[in-house]
Amino acid sequence: MSRIGKQPVKLADGLTAKLEGNKLIICKGQKCHEIDTRGVVKVNIEGDTLTFEPIEDTKFAKAMWGTVRALANNAVIGLTKGFEKKLEINGVGYRANIQGNTLVLNLGYSHPIEYPIPQDIQITVEKNIITVKGDDKQKVGQVAAEIRAFRKPEPYKGKGIKYVDEHIIRKAGKTAKK
Repeated sequence: MSRIGKQPVKLADGLTAKLEGNKLIICKGQKCHEIDTRGVVKVNIEGDTLTFEPIEDTKFAKAMWGTVRALANNAVIGLTKGFEKKLEINGVGYRANIQGNTLVLNLGYSHPIEYPIPQDIQITVEKNIITVKGDDKQKVGQVAAEIRAFRKPEPYKGKGIKYVDEHIIRKAGKTAKK
């Protein structure tokens, strides 16, 4: 039994859900999220509540049961509140700014890095904090990971781009021989 899969998902006000074949579509106005049930999870829409159950008794169906429920819950949260990741830039001369639809990063390389901002994602920069916002949890996390990958934090001085809540384990530098 999936402990996650058997919990119902409550739709917030203004959200609609419908089934089209093997796809569960959750919408708020024009914004929609599609969730593929892979044909192994049955979705019941009763008023403003979604319940899930596996169609087959296979290991894959049981795994997808909890996964589809979690994806539906993330779609509901994303369409109502949204998701946000904050990145912090540390380092002398390291900075970021937004020019049009491009995030420009100066990270100590010989050239600035230009990152085109994807559609459905908002990026803001305040001092040394980059905030990535959107309604798709996977896309927000992916964009934040791609930005962090341009200059990962190093363990000696902590220079680079890190998540705000991330703790960098510092290493001691070289010690002189006596």
